[in-house]
Amino acid sequence: MEHSVSLTTLIKATLAAIVLAVIALVTVILPAEYNIDPTGVGRTLGLSVLAQSAQAAPTPPQAKTESIASEQVIEITVPAQMGIEYKLKMNQYDKLAYEWITDGSPLYFDLHGEPEGDTSGYFESYAIATLNAMKGSFTAPFDGSHGWYWKNTSDKPIAVQLILNGQFQIIGLKP
Repeated sequence: MEHSVSLTTLIKATLAAIVLAVIALVTVILPAEYNIDPTGVGRTLGLSVLAQSAQAAPTPPQAKTESIASEQVIEITVPAQMGIEYKLKMNQYDKLAYEWITDGSPLYFDLHGEPEGDTSGYFESYAIATLNAMKGSFTAPFDGSHGWYWKNTSDKPIAVQLILNGQFQIIGLKP
């Protein structure tokens, strides 16, 4: 016996799967993971509590320098055929919203962090790509310096506008 599926049936099944995925995203995943509940179903099902408890994770007691919540707009130039690193000091669980955009040319970048006091050279990358802009948010997984390495492979300098909003202290360009 040969079973064949018509194109119409395949399209209907695909559309149904997409609709179910969107419903699951809006009603279950967003409320449980990010405390975003546009429909109110997550609160009704008790899922918003999961995100709130994850966001309220206790900070271990230590003497720390407090990060100050602030917004900064920083202009950086990445010289031709060179790479630069721009760093922020952040405590564990500090939050940062960021956006950077070039004057049009793409840059290779590595958004990463280095634990405070580590002398082994270890770093953890959070995002690596070649783009001309990026927007996102970030929660520091550990105390230390966190930031971007941008590499310009072109023959012209590239201007970067970096917009930061959150809890951080600027370290600046790393030598």
